[in-house]
Amino acid sequence: MSVLRFIPLVLKQVTRHRVRTLLTLFGIAIAMFLFTSVQAMQSGVRVATQATADDTTLVVYRKDRYCPATSELPQDYQRRIEQIKGVERAIPVKVVVSNCRTSLDVVTFRGVPKESFLADRSGQFTIVSGSVEDWMRRTDASLVGETLAKRRGLSPGMTFDAAGITAYVAGVLRSDNPQDHNVAYTSLEFVQLAGHDDLGIVTQFNVKVAGASQLESVAEQIDDVFRTAQEPTATFPEKAFVGRIADDVIELVGFAGWLGMGALVAVLALIANAIVLSVQSRISEHAVLQTLGFSSAAVAALIIAEGVVIALAGGAVGAVAAVAVAEVGSFALSVEGQSIPITAGPGLIATGLLVCGGLGVLAGLVPAVQASRREIASCFRAV
Repeated sequence: MSVLRFIPLVLKQVTRHRVRTLLTLFGIAIAMFLFTSVQAMQSGVRVATQATADDTTLVVYRKDRYCPATSELPQDYQRRIEQIKGVERAIPVKVVVSNCRTSLDVVTFRGVPKESFLADRSGQFTIVSGSVEDWMRRTDASLVGETLAKRRGLSPGMTFDAAGITAYVAGVLRSDNPQDHNVAYTSLEFVQLAGHDDLGIVTQFNVKVAGASQLESVAEQIDDVFRTAQEPTATFPEKAFVGRIADDVIELVGFAGWLGMGALVAVLALIANAIVLSVQSRISEHAVLQTLGFSSAAVAALIIAEGVVIALAGGAVGAVAAVAVAEVGSFALSVEGQSIPITAGPGLIATGLLVCGGLGVLAGLVPAVQASRREIASCFRAV
């Protein structure tokens, strides 16, 4: 006997006690909103910090420095870095942030040599509005990450102020690199002169290496070259650098994972409670179904189906709400100029629904087995 034929019956049972069902759905939706939000943060951490075989970029920073304002390296280090075997190019970068502490609303200016930047990043981002030509023409022009543009309501032709810098928006870029989402790329000299006369001083060098297998050896060579210099360096693969800087954020997101697990336990308890109450109020109805020819397995399947319907309905509301909030808010955890995106999409909704479906089955198993094992006569006596 196919349970699908009795979906209308299942839906009728779910909606019979509307207040109880709505309260259960509301609780499940809140728990799944929390679970999906935690999953979005954990997904962002993986994207920002897990290295891949295609990663060939090193970040050269001032040794024993953290916030970009404290990392000062002579720009002429570029020439010496590019002489090291295995280095294809080194791009000096001046970083200025509106807030060096952990925050959801940080603007990061990255001053770069425009020609070198375009040569290095060619094909790695797309301009969704505005133009690169406008960016090249104006000294104060910036290419703004799509997430930052959405959050601040920026579009080409506008100007905006942050971190003591007033910049013109020449274009909005879209990139798979999470460090491009909340950034404003401008001319290196423009950022150097915006706050203080820092010509010749940069925050870091982004070094392109010939192959991923050479990252470690090239990093060691760079640090050896400047070990006795007045401004020694510390060099890391780009994603390892992000993980090192954002260590506290990563630990916080890891702890949030336990909150997500707690949310799943709450979902399981809510569904189980609703199913148990429903089964107890319909003991005689189950006896009638068995009298009409329903097998014990069919009765059990109907009870489990009821749990799955409740779980999927509440889980869908919570998961969709979490993804919608993340998309509209364009949130990202930023610390010391590095960005950890909160990435949410259809995949998270699908994951949430799968989890809820499994919890619905699990929550309905015990009451379903108990109901299927009751004798018909005892069911009528229980009324």
